[in-house]
Order: sequence, then structure tokens, then C-alpha cells
Amino acid sequence: MAETEAIAVAGSWVAAMLRSSTPLMMVTLGETLTERVGIVNLGIEGQMLCGACVGFAVAAQTGSPVLGFAAGAAAGLVLSLVHVALCLGCDANQIGSGIAVFTLGLGLTSYFGRVVIGGKVSGLAPLAGGDAVSIPFLGPIATQLTLVAPIAILVVLVAGLWLYRTRSGLNWRIVGESFETARALGIRPRLVQANGILIGGLLSGFAGAILSVDYTQTWANEMTKGRGFVAVGLVIVARWNPLLVVPVVLLFGASESRHSPPPGRGSDTVALPHRLPALPCVPCMCDHRIASGGPHGGNASRVSLRIWPAPIGCLAAAFEPERLRGIPMMRLLTNPSCLDGGG
Repeated sequence: MAETEAIAVAGSWVAAMLRSSTPLMMVTLGETLTERVGIVNLGIEGQMLCGACVGFAVAAQTGSPVLGFAAGAAAGLVLSLVHVALCLGCDANQIGSGIAVFTLGLGLTSYFGRVVIGGKVSGLAPLAGGDAVSIPFLGPIATQLTLVAPIAILVVLVAGLWLYRTRSGLNWRIVGESFETARALGIRPRLVQANGILIGGLLSGFAGAILSVDYTQTWANEMTKGRGFVAVGLVIVARWNPLLVVPVVLLFGASESRHSPPPGRGSDTVALPHRLPALPCVPCMCDHRIASGGPHGGNASRVSLRIWPAPIGCLAAAFEPERLRGIPMMRLLTNPSCLDGGG
């Protein structure tokens, strides 16, 4: 009896992990494809918010979650046009443009989303009916998951195969590696970069719609809770490889489904399960290879070391939040030695 109950609990946990991972999986894939063409888009958080707000509003009005997904994806695509115009049309700084897109998405959803705050929609039907719950392990998964989760995994796998097994995918990688080489080969790099940003925006908006329409089935201001910014970091952990997006994101989904903070509890609890989302930062901190024969000589080590501060700050915030009080965030990210009283 105890063994059967443990198997059922394990199945429910796997289902919760997959459901919570799906939005993050889509937005991480979108940012991965965008960065493979040499563009960084910090505005995916705002695009995800727009997708969540518009997708929820359309689903609530029409009663169709599929239309909600489509509308959310379209909203993310439209907002990504701002990044295209600023970066490719005006040669603006990518980081500044991304922050502008995020701020715009945050403002628009906070203003226009007021009318749907707290509403409810019906998501997609589960993969199996309630009768299947008695099936060991697979039953709880099939009765809690919707079609969105397997579709998301399939999209990631197809994107990985396309990027590494097709000529157009090769063109994307060439543009990301060398703008001049791409132009010499007859590739139109600006067009490829525009497509990369737009596809990233499409997937970000779709991720937001999944979050509001299928996962939470409601809308609240700033409901993405930084998932877009987390996705930017996960792209690095996944080594800019779409095929590694699934295992990396599932680690985050596992930690999120394992811990649901009880009402009224503060954020300073120190139990390890609460801090698991910070652990993928460890590979970034450890990846400080000393390049002895690389194309840039000894510079590769210094370039890699520059990505240390942000993961260190993330880990510090996760495990010792009481030490961060009174320390400006930008100082923490650029000079983590201030945690020990230095700098």
C-alpha cells in the first residue's frame, strides 16, 4: 500500500514538474535561437508578460485556450518588433534595447491588464480522463498533463535538429559566429538576425500564454516573476544548444514543483529545496577554463571569468539572503567580494 502511494506521489510530482517547466522551456528555446544569431534580448520578460496578458484576455473572451495561445504568441511577436527596430534599424545597444522592451511590456500589461486581474479561464483538457488515475505512475501524469507539455518538448527537439541538420540552421549559426563571413557567403545576416529576434518573441509570447492560460489559468500583474531573465541565464547553462534546453529547464521545474511556499512565509527560509533553482549557476561559475591554444590566446580565460559575478550573486541571494540587505544589486553583480566586506 505504501509502495503504491509512493508511486502515485512520484507520478504527480513528475506531472507538476513538466507543467511548471513548459513555459520556461519555450522562452528559453526562444532566447537560445535568438542568441545563436548574435543577438541578446533581455526584453523576453516583457514579451512573456504581454503574451500572458493578451493570451489570457483572448481565452477569457472566446472561451478557447487555443486562440489564447495564438494571441499570446502574436503579442510576443509584435513586441519583439521593437527590439528589431532598435537593434537592427537604429544600431542601438542590445542590452539597452532589451531593457526598454521589458519596461514597455511591463507598463502595457500593468495598465491594460487591470480589467482581467483575478479572472479565471478553462485550460486544455488533460491527456487522459479520471479513470486512468489508477494506472501506476503514468496515471497521475496523464490525468494532470495537457497536450501543451509534449508539444513543447517536441518543438525543442525539432528546433535542435533544424539548427544542426539543415542548411538554413547552418546559416543561422554562421551569422552568430561571424557577421562578415556570413555576408561573404551570400547570406543576408540582417534578415537572419531579424528572423531570430521575431522567432524568439513568438516563443516568448507563447510561453507567457501557456503560463496564464494552461498552467495558472489566471492573470496577475508581473505573474512571470522573472522567468524571462532566468531563461537568459539558462541559455548559458544549456551551452546555446536547443537540445540541452529540456534537461536544464526540467531541473528548474523539479525544484519549483518540489516547493510551494505556504501562505505568509517569508523568503528567508534556508531549506535546500527552496534554493535548488540557483544550482544551475554552478556550471557557469566552474567554467573558467584556461585557454592555452585558443584563437585568442589567454583572453578566453578572462572572457569566461567575466560571467562569474552574476552567478555568484544568484547563489548568494539563494543561500544567504540576510547578507544582501543594504547592498545595491548592481554592486553585488559586478563585485561579489562585497559579500565578504571587500570592494
